[in-house]
Amino acid sequence: MKKIINAPETYVDDMLKGIYAAHGDQVKYAEGDLRCYCTANKKPGKVAIITGGGSGHLPLFLGYVGDGLIDGCGVGGVFQSPSPEQIYNIAKEVEAGAGVLFLYGNYTGDIMTFDMATDMCDMDDIVCKSIVGADDVNSHKDPATRRGVAGIYFMFKAAGCKADEGGDLDAVLAAAQLAKDNTRTVGFALTPCIIPEVGHANFELGENEMAMGMGIHGEPGVWNGPLKTSHEIAEESLNTLLGDMPVAEGEEVSLLINGLGATSIEELYILSNDVTEILKSKGIKVYKTVVGEYATSMEMAGASISICKMNDEMKHYMDHPVNTPFICQK
Repeated sequence: MKKIINAPETYVDDMLKGIYAAHGDQVKYAEGDLRCYCTANKKPGKVAIITGGGSGHLPLFLGYVGDGLIDGCGVGGVFQSPSPEQIYNIAKEVEAGAGVLFLYGNYTGDIMTFDMATDMCDMDDIVCKSIVGADDVNSHKDPATRRGVAGIYFMFKAAGCKADEGGDLDAVLAAAQLAKDNTRTVGFALTPCIIPEVGHANFELGENEMAMGMGIHGEPGVWNGPLKTSHEIAEESLNTLLGDMPVAEGEEVSLLINGLGATSIEELYILSNDVTEILKSKGIKVYKTVVGEYATSMEMAGASISICKMNDEMKHYMDHPVNTPFICQK
């Protein structure tokens, strides 16, 4: 294991200290707990949006805290859920008089955490509603059982915009639901990753192998086999995505081409071009393309492709400016 760290057991807290030191004008922590990550610029009267999840995925989850997106994030250990108490403390800090939306990935530990935090908030008369991202097509046939991966980006964009513009809690939830209903993701890995406290790879792949459908924690995919070209990967991924969520000729989508941590931006743009060309050949228009790292898995090489169907409402959400320490859109 080669990592720039001090000690495996202080990995998460050392990382958080670095973020607060660099971006203290934008973010802070609540109740003396580094892992209760909150915006430093609370907006009175706005619905507060809170997420949470394990570390190791930056900029997911905490990187979305900031203007135009979300307001707080419970930070767990690497690939571990935060505690209910942390989510509750964040809710007390960022709630601004209009209620709280919990928006997080569809993982059992996180669901338990947010359910318990909701009960704690209820006792303080903090009104909460919840929605989970569940966009990973290859993880399960049942949409309600799918994992939440990079496509949660579109949910953050929609809910964040609606909240920023003064929408009430039901309207913010509806915006997130619109994005969820119209988003699908396929991911693939070229290498494993190493959890600092474990010290070795979390799965094995041969030198010229890839894993299609691999999850962001190393969950098994749909096949392991010889590495394919970018065009072949794009073609298979789009067949899966469009097979699950048909997009008609003349309709528009936005794309998220997301790197998993160790794949170069150059490679992501090669993949992005192949995806765009295939969509164009099907008569599907691309409204916006976002390329970069938005949901990673430590130093895993690989990528994911997310598509989100556009209508006028979703286009408005996509165009809304955001500014966080990790994500800026003017």
